[in-house]
Amino acid sequence: MFTTEALLKSELPKVRVGIGRGTDAGNVEKSVAAMKGHDVVIYDDPDLLVDDLATGKIDAAVRGDMSSSVLLPLLKKRLEVKSLERIVFLELLSGKMILMAPVGIDEGWTDPQKEELARQCVKMAKRVGLGTKVAVMSGGRCEDVGRCKAVDRSIESARNIAKQLRDEGYDAYHCQILIEDAVNNADILIAPEGITGNIIFRTLHFIGGAKALGAPVVNIDKVFIDTSRVKTDYTDSLALAMRMTEE
Repeated sequence: MFTTEALLKSELPKVRVGIGRGTDAGNVEKSVAAMKGHDVVIYDDPDLLVDDLATGKIDAAVRGDMSSSVLLPLLKKRLEVKSLERIVFLELLSGKMILMAPVGIDEGWTDPQKEELARQCVKMAKRVGLGTKVAVMSGGRCEDVGRCKAVDRSIESARNIAKQLRDEGYDAYHCQILIEDAVNNADILIAPEGITGNIIFRTLHFIGGAKALGAPVVNIDKVFIDTSRVKTDYTDSLALAMRMTEE
């Protein structure tokens, strides 16, 4: 079973990982010290972190508490992508690990984008030994059709995405708005769009107490784990970055 505890206790690959430091809170330093025996480098310069990742001087990078408004645009420009697509690892209070996307407010606004994020989630889940059942969320229950045009569009979109994924051989279903059932029945949650996904993430993590290991960027050929600046312990994010370097 893939959990934070199991990840930290596992034998991690011998690779070099960089982590960004943007504050003097000391959380990055404490996390690096806790990863004794592993090659972890602290970066204060976002340009250098991105350049070393792009050129292979480090095998993976973790955002740490470096400013996203500075670091992420540099990453996009250096790796020549228009946007960054992320999948977040969340460990619920029950101990169950789930994957969720989209979580960036500018991500997942079309059906093809959400379908591709679902495929990437399944691929990621297989890499770490998680289940691959996909729950595609919408803005209402099926019986709510007709109450609101926006809800109708959301339900139709989720139904179409779930059908497309099933046609491709994936274990996917339309879970409607019932996230309380989806977290128990599925391994992967596909939110209606990035704003809703971001709200779900913040609710589960900051209010509900779920652990957020980090969000790997899946549309680049380098390992980069996005993290929250309010995290106080980055050891799980560093371990995840190391694990992601494995094929």
